[in-house]
Amino acid sequence: MVDTGNRSALRTLVGEFVARLSGQTHATLNVAFEQLGMPPVPEDAGTKRERVDLSFRQVPESELPQITRRILEQRDIYVNPTIRHQLEDLLWAEDTPPEIPKKARRELARALDLSELAQHHDRFLHLLDRFWITEEQNLSFDQLLNGMRPVTLTDLIKRHVFRNPGDWSTEDLFENLSMFEAGDARFARFLEGLVSADVLLDENLRKMTVSTINGHLRAAGIELRQTGSDGGYPLFTLVSTRLHSNRRPKNIIFASLRKPDIRFRSSVDNDIEIVGGNPDDTLVYDREIPTAGLRWGDLHAWWQDTRKISSETDPRSDLYQRLLKSLPANSPGQRNLFMAYHAAPSADDPALLPEVWLHWDHKTVQDRGPQALLRSRMDFLLLLPHGQRVVLEVDGSQHYTRDCGRTPDTAKYAEMVAADRDLKLREYEVFRFGHDELKSLAHAQALLGQFLPDMFRRFRVISSS
Repeated sequence: MVDTGNRSALRTLVGEFVARLSGQTHATLNVAFEQLGMPPVPEDAGTKRERVDLSFRQVPESELPQITRRILEQRDIYVNPTIRHQLEDLLWAEDTPPEIPKKARRELARALDLSELAQHHDRFLHLLDRFWITEEQNLSFDQLLNGMRPVTLTDLIKRHVFRNPGDWSTEDLFENLSMFEAGDARFARFLEGLVSADVLLDENLRKMTVSTINGHLRAAGIELRQTGSDGGYPLFTLVSTRLHSNRRPKNIIFASLRKPDIRFRSSVDNDIEIVGGNPDDTLVYDREIPTAGLRWGDLHAWWQDTRKISSETDPRSDLYQRLLKSLPANSPGQRNLFMAYHAAPSADDPALLPEVWLHWDHKTVQDRGPQALLRSRMDFLLLLPHGQRVVLEVDGSQHYTRDCGRTPDTAKYAEMVAADRDLKLREYEVFRFGHDELKSLAHAQALLGQFLPDMFRRFRVISSS
């Protein structure tokens, strides 16, 4: 959920930076707007300052994070380190990072051996420069008047950590860099960088450091967990261990052409089977979900194995047609979203599972009565890194009307909202799309072109798209 206070602070801070654009010429302003993702303004719309203000006022709240990222990514734009940190903290806070208590941070600092972490000076200093303000001067005004050279934190680190090992402990370093007071997202990203192969070259030391960190953070309900790899080296992400969504699914029942007839083959082991009718009418993915989430490559391998497809045959087209077949014919918006997502798929992209059974009951709603489970199926499900589950729903008029869309139905709407609450309490993230947003494939492609990069950043998905 977006913190409106954070968005307000982000707009104020970004607005202060954007105001600098008024120093450009009228002819170059629209180019500068385009580079940041802001709308153009005609040259005759007022002074340069008025054009900047008009353009920025038209930026919706939802696009503020993207503009912030572009400011931070453009290396030719100088951003004061303090302002950069403020922008990053507001941006990263939207990812709802797990809380890292100050007590756990201090105990962790006391457990980490600084001489081991700082073996490779340049790499360690580069990590510190990335996340902390190290060029801050550390002299009084009187000392500066007396002609003494300004001393920065970088100078102190080189002296007390590199040249004179043992002068500073890890706790001293954390204290001097204000790590104990830093935002949860910044501290989490620092720990993730600390255990990367870019900083710790020795594999055994990397494993020991991860173990030490987890030994002190697990009591707070968080841990470093491998969520991917880079060049064969593991990538770690700090995640909560208390979320229901960190449980790995046992069975995923999806792409069914009709309500499946399910029975337990072993209730002790939660092994199920589909009986009656054509077994291919319902798909069941029963393999372990990787820590990096379920990706197309995993789904293609499963399809090839279970369908006994020869290695010379590409299973992707066959699976795509089967999944497309499961989508309801009366929901073109749902089909457009699915096809747009598949416009240029990569094996490393998250798999988009259609028509996923969230609940299953052998009795009908009429039989079950008021105890019936709400929302049996989800339009689409994405299983993302470190156990995150994202639901995409396409809302046609049938979700809030009756009589073929002629009459508003508040009871239907209330049922949909109640089902959303239930999903969110179970740690699913739900994103809804209006049917008109997806009325054509071109509309769907344009919408996903904006939505997916932001969603993947939000859930820290490394995608090739």
